[in-house]
Amino acid sequence: MPPLLPTSTAGSLPKPSWLAEPEKLWSPWKLDGDALVEGKQDALRIAVQEQRVRGIDIVSDGEQTRQHFVTTFIEHLSGVDFEQRETVRIRDRYDASVPTVVGAVGRDRPVFVDDAKFLRAQTDQPIKWALPGPMTMIDTLYDRHYKSREKLAWEFATILNEEARELEAAGVDIIQFDEPAFNVFHDDVRDWGVATLERAAEGLRAETAVHICYGYGIKANTDWKATLGAEWRQYEQSFPLLQRSSIDIVSLECQHSHVPMDLIELIRGKKVMLGAIDVATEAVETPDEVADTLRRALEFVDADKLIPSTNCGMAPLPRNVALGKLTALSAGAEIVRGELAAV
Repeated sequence: MPPLLPTSTAGSLPKPSWLAEPEKLWSPWKLDGDALVEGKQDALRIAVQEQRVRGIDIVSDGEQTRQHFVTTFIEHLSGVDFEQRETVRIRDRYDASVPTVVGAVGRDRPVFVDDAKFLRAQTDQPIKWALPGPMTMIDTLYDRHYKSREKLAWEFATILNEEARELEAAGVDIIQFDEPAFNVFHDDVRDWGVATLERAAEGLRAETAVHICYGYGIKANTDWKATLGAEWRQYEQSFPLLQRSSIDIVSLECQHSHVPMDLIELIRGKKVMLGAIDVATEAVETPDEVADTLRRALEFVDADKLIPSTNCGMAPLPRNVALGKLTALSAGAEIVRGELAAV
């Protein structure tokens, strides 16, 4: 039985320097062939061990077997040509060279299931696996075939549901869909974004989560945040829709952000995976800072529905910084557990 306030991470952890270049987002692999397969598994073992010894209760793979949280999934699908590339605007924020949808998209075989089975074999703790959400997937491609964001999103939702069902069968306890695009394309979220997300999660017995953040701590994201003003109210658009959805857990960014904490009231009744660790700074939070964030959140979410977490992934951070932040997260949660037990 997980403790009250079970801790987790939103996404990635830094990779070992022998596997990929450190402190670089989406760094190429340093190994290939059988050595790469073995290296990824070794890195995954290390990630599990580091989470365990630092008090993380819901364990993930730290995305050790993936270069990119979206395109590593897409590169295993048919209908997408990685040689034909176009430059597109990612989440209305920065330009990137992306692959092209040239035909009907399909999933010929499982993508992450073997990795999830390997993760399951490493621990008896609850495990969480992240998949890209449909809207964020279509925002990371150039579509020459469907010529409709909505049509392509529905196709991806069906593919994601196939993968999610097999991840569940492999022993995954929580399946998380990453949808940072929900903070940008608000009309689409309302019109079909939540519906396609629910299609991706359809029929699952495992708990489902959607992660909506303001992005990795890279310059393009921090520059965008600087334009959002004194209060970041993007969640005000999506939270009422998600509160009425079939998704079990909503993962959001709070630490050192300008998100008004009372917006969490809009998802009352859902579990909340609360970002209490800032991934855009190398300064390691103190346990008291984490505890203070959790206390403020508890005004708007019941204690048995609060999951302390990170704002986003920590792949670009130095490993010692990321691990220090995990320690602070679990220590801050322990402080608040003690306070709740004393009441």
